Amino acid sequence: MPTYLFRDTNTGEIHERLMSISAREDYLKEHPHMTTIIQAPMLVSGVSTSNAKQNKVPDGFKEVLSKVAEAHPTSTVAERYGKKSTKDVKTREIVKKHVDKITKGNK
Repeated sequence: MPTYLFRDTNTGEIHERLMSISAREDYLKEHPHMTTIIQAPMLVSGVSTSNAKQNKVPDGFKEVLSKVAEAHPTSTVAERYGKKSTKDVKTREIVKKHVDKITKGNK
């Protein structure tokens, strides 16, 4: 549930309340002298920004990504997480070279 700040227009006092959106609407109807103070939302994340490994993909999920890469060999996921044989790397380079040549020629 979010925390809301309310200002009493009669006294200027600020009150902080933890309530649901519907409870906030009811509260404002019951207390017409209160106004909501708009503030930046507080976001909660499960990943710490101070952690040096914040972009690390868990090993179990890497297996899932490698299966996706096998099913879609020309995808971005395949480029990052797929098995790369020498033949596959060379093929991707040639395809990319020709795609770039064609797209630049059409502009």
